[in-house]
Amino acid sequence: MAKNKWMLALALLFLISDFARAQTSSLQDIGEKAVASRLPNVVIYTAKEIITLDPAKPNVAAVAVVGDRILATGSLAELKVAAGKQAFTIDETFSDKVMVPGFIAQHDHPVLTALTMASEILAIEDWALPTRTVPAVKDKDDFFRRMIVAEKGLSNPSEPLVTWGYHPSFFGKLTRNELDQISKTRPIVVWARSCHELILNSAALKAGGVTEELVSSWNASQQEQSNYVEGHFWEQGMFAVLATRIATMIATPEKLQNGLELARDYMHAKGITFGNEPGGILVKPIQDGVNQVFSQSSMPFRWTFMVDGKTMMDKYDDDAQVIAESEDLGDWYNGMTSQSPNMVKLFSDGAIYSQLMQLRAPYLDGHKGEWMTDLDVFQRAFRVYWDAGYQIHIHVNGDAGLDRLLDTLENNLRRNPRYDHRTTVVHFAVSGKDQVDRIKRLGCIVSANPYYVRALADNYSRVGLGPKRADQMVRMGDVERAGVSYSFHSDMPMAPADPLFLMWCGVNRITTSGRVAGENQRISREGALRAVTLEAAYSLRMEKKIGSIVTGKLANFTILHDNPVTCDSMEIKDIAVWGTVHEGRVLPVPEKTGKQALNQPMDSDSDELARVRRLNAEQLRHLANKTKVSGGFLNLAGLNQRGTHLSGRSCTCGSPLVHALVSALESSD
Repeated sequence: MAKNKWMLALALLFLISDFARAQTSSLQDIGEKAVASRLPNVVIYTAKEIITLDPAKPNVAAVAVVGDRILATGSLAELKVAAGKQAFTIDETFSDKVMVPGFIAQHDHPVLTALTMASEILAIEDWALPTRTVPAVKDKDDFFRRMIVAEKGLSNPSEPLVTWGYHPSFFGKLTRNELDQISKTRPIVVWARSCHELILNSAALKAGGVTEELVSSWNASQQEQSNYVEGHFWEQGMFAVLATRIATMIATPEKLQNGLELARDYMHAKGITFGNEPGGILVKPIQDGVNQVFSQSSMPFRWTFMVDGKTMMDKYDDDAQVIAESEDLGDWYNGMTSQSPNMVKLFSDGAIYSQLMQLRAPYLDGHKGEWMTDLDVFQRAFRVYWDAGYQIHIHVNGDAGLDRLLDTLENNLRRNPRYDHRTTVVHFAVSGKDQVDRIKRLGCIVSANPYYVRALADNYSRVGLGPKRADQMVRMGDVERAGVSYSFHSDMPMAPADPLFLMWCGVNRITTSGRVAGENQRISREGALRAVTLEAAYSLRMEKKIGSIVTGKLANFTILHDNPVTCDSMEIKDIAVWGTVHEGRVLPVPEKTGKQALNQPMDSDSDELARVRRLNAEQLRHLANKTKVSGGFLNLAGLNQRGTHLSGRSCTCGSPLVHALVSALESSD
């Protein structure tokens, strides 16, 4: 009997234990399910190819995203297992596409982009916009033909005619007297291709209040960079003349908003997921206008703004106040715009498109380059921001301008050593091999514009530089071999804000004539992709957040129809962009701004306008004061519709110009 009782007790104990285990397991399942139900949904994207730029996993088949962040990368099976009991969705939208890290516009100017888009585009190359394509100017006669048609198409006799894109090296010198032959009564403003110089007719000078006496009151550098008789103002002289009513001829709130919206759509169509304005806007009314478009939650990319150090130096004599005021600018931004923390833009020498860069050896014709910032101001600005721990980005185009930059950097490194300062050489047009070695030794990085070779090498081989210097412009092969970090930028419209096109330029170095300029300076395919993604992020101190497809980074991807690293190198620029993923938001490119729409031909000329195009220069000058184009409604290539003026593209010079334009917005409110 005792034995039976013992056996019964043991059986009951096992039953109780099994029940307890079952209850515990059930409770555990319930707990796990409860935890899983509180976790956000995972979206697993698959693609034909995913290029991560992660050395540990350079190519994967899928990427898992939670909210705005990357959760994991790997094979689809691996990500399913990793998700565990957390809910997930498999998205196969990109199953036949190629995913790369989100493209970064390392150095573009939204405001200047908007304003050049609001002008008559008469440039050295075609410009394909979301609204239409504007063909290149063929020669100086073609420029005058199109200017006369544009002038006659303006119904208001006092409305200024503003054009952008004229290049003296291509078309010859342009003067005030020549513009007067188009019109003696209508103000005409020619904004040169460089965006660093203006040519004005007599009516524009008068309307702007620009007199010989006024020019003679400017400082020495501004006077030296001005020619009142010829109506020509460049570099510091241009900034000075824009401080008059000339600014109101270029900028209005309507032009700014329309141009910003066009720039937004264009950049999204090119796969851009993040952008930066170097030397950003130091004029509150203009920044407010930018925020109306760029700060909206619907923006397909974020945009950051650097401090313009040159303007801060001009405004404040006290060094401490310079830094305090620089930091206070952060309050100007909101939403999708923000200030680049502890970064500043400075200017060394003049623009490459003006052939005003400062060179070690003379130009072929003996003309001189210019300094955008006087030496004492440049050295003070560098010292103030260096000591405050800022990363310094410097506009420089000539080898002598680069010597100034590197000398100033080395002096400050010896005076106040800093680690990982990432001083950035911006544009990097003409340089020497010895300077690449020095760039590496001093810890600089390079942000280059590879389009210079494409657009300028043929012409500059004959004019200004000669073949050796022209073909070695933007010597990125030497930079890559030296192991220096480099990124690409467009500086739109110094180049199209099109990262695939910039990659194509850097990899191939094909000029407009079809030849290869400086084959030894070609770069690798992966280097080119890194230049518009991870290295661009590095140059902005954002490599831990964006630039590659790695766990924990923001889910910024550009979706392509082919692989730019493995396709035929000549086809890189022609790869179609499907759209982007921006911080987890899937944003296809609208059909109207796709590649096909961007390359739609212009409507054909009317009979009357076609006749105007065939006239020679002398006939045109006679026509300017004798005839009118009927209706004022123009569909001619490069010309606008009833004064709407949605042409053009951006520019390069930075916020001193923007500062000069503030009067335009204030007077137009």
